[in-house]
Amino acid sequence: MTDPLAAKFAHLSDPGIRDFLIAGARFYPDDAINFTMAEQRAFYDRYCAHFRKPRPAGIGVEDFVASGIPCRRYTPEKPASAQVLYLHGGGFILGGLNSHDDVCAEIAACAETTVVAVDYRLAPDHPFPAAFEDCWAVLQHMAGNVVLAGDSAGGNLAAALALKARDVGETRVKGQVLIYPGLGGDVQKGSYISQANAPGHTTSDVLYYREVYKGGEHKYAEPLRESNFRNVAPAFLVAAGLDPLHDDCLDYAAKLQAAGVPAEVRSEPQLVHAFLRARHMSEPAAKSFKAIVAAVKVFAA
Repeated sequence: MTDPLAAKFAHLSDPGIRDFLIAGARFYPDDAINFTMAEQRAFYDRYCAHFRKPRPAGIGVEDFVASGIPCRRYTPEKPASAQVLYLHGGGFILGGLNSHDDVCAEIAACAETTVVAVDYRLAPDHPFPAAFEDCWAVLQHMAGNVVLAGDSAGGNLAAALALKARDVGETRVKGQVLIYPGLGGDVQKGSYISQANAPGHTTSDVLYYREVYKGGEHKYAEPLRESNFRNVAPAFLVAAGLDPLHDDCLDYAAKLQAAGVPAEVRSEPQLVHAFLRARHMSEPAAKSFKAIVAAVKVFAA
């Protein structure tokens, strides 16, 4: 008997991504947003645990509290001068220190850079600006230069922090690494239409997360609403081709470039939202993760 999940994803060109989506769908259903918040979080926790890899050897890990916010620090043996502030994805409603533990540990090991992860408050219990304020508070707690990084909702938060850092004259932010970020793009055009039903992440999902986050039209909730991008930290963005958020990366990079800010987009036509979890299953995902690490290393030098 044919596996219906295998048939559903058979059209995708990369076998590793097909296997990733098949496995993920067994833990996190397509209609997860129709369940209670507690059920969604339980789905996501099991999903993350399934794909979680052991931490690389030689990484020191320390849990600590900064301004009342739980954090986790990953320290390689010989870290770069700048630290990375990593903000996890999960639609502003899911995830925490454990959901991206292996991602942060591998970035720390491969980029030879200290990484600080933030257990920011989640919507709907704590809507905007709670998560943003928590991340800003941790940034202020960190000493020295910082590279901002994050995936999905975490990419949104990293971009928002880069804007605020510029707004208040904070010069310690040396770069922003945004991995399939949601930046508040126009859902009536581009990839929001062409990838409306992308595997694992749809435009309907994006609209749901925006509504729960309740950021409205504030630029720190939707960074693409900013009108002045001068002097924002340089950016490296990764756009998954099979993702409604793809064009947010292109639009954000174009705005930065028009303001004289260096910005590079790595577009991944074979990859889907959340592909970081497939970095040990998919060759394109592994190559993209390597590029992410290289960007972090450059900014942190």
